[in-house]
Amino acid sequence: MFDALKVKDACVQWIRDFFEENGKGCNAVLGISGGKDSSVCAALCAEALGRDRVIGVLMPNGEQSDIDYAYMLVNHLGIKHFEVNIKDAFEGLKNAIPFELSRQSVINLPPRIRMSALYAVSQSNNGRVVNTCNLSEDWIGYATRYGDAAGDFSPLANLTVQEVKEIGRVLGLPSQLVDKTPSDGLCGKTDEDNIGFTYAVLDRYIRTGEIDSLEIKEKIDTLHKNNLFKLKPMPSFTPEI
Repeated sequence: MFDALKVKDACVQWIRDFFEENGKGCNAVLGISGGKDSSVCAALCAEALGRDRVIGVLMPNGEQSDIDYAYMLVNHLGIKHFEVNIKDAFEGLKNAIPFELSRQSVINLPPRIRMSALYAVSQSNNGRVVNTCNLSEDWIGYATRYGDAAGDFSPLANLTVQEVKEIGRVLGLPSQLVDKTPSDGLCGKTDEDNIGFTYAVLDRYIRTGEIDSLEIKEKIDTLHKNNLFKLKPMPSFTPEI
């Protein structure tokens, strides 16, 4: 059985230890989407460091239909926040590249611009950037390399979607945030629409090895194998000197 309170308390202490060793007095800086992952990360950091040391950055790409959820989170926690609209940067870079980008390049460009914005805010505010990815997303590569997959520390990297939700409830977050349908806010589809199976099915397979559909099992295994490179350090040449 997953003990959400015990894991939450351990994660809070882990965050405190990280900052003690990697930036005494620094601030936690993270992108706020209004989804469960950024909400739980922000709440964990607020408990660990105090809400005055957490900075949320809202980064719509033009209009964001669900940005009210992001404002609900920062107002609920009472944390400092900035809204940085990335539309001009996105359009400017896309138009500056002298050929038509592939569909995947267009999808991945906003997360990478957002991470650049986060590091700009962080470096100007004595910060450390929070990676908000969870184990389920990382398992199948559902994150953009050098985009939302980047960061200085990762509270949720070893927690599944279901476990993150349980921690969110223990933290007292509004149910609208904990149970919000996951979406990247970029392509108009939910995460589960894009991957072709539910996180509940994926999480059960990750934790127990049990799955009812051989077809989905093969899809998950293939995604996991093909995306392992995202979790490894960059390959580097070591000369014999």
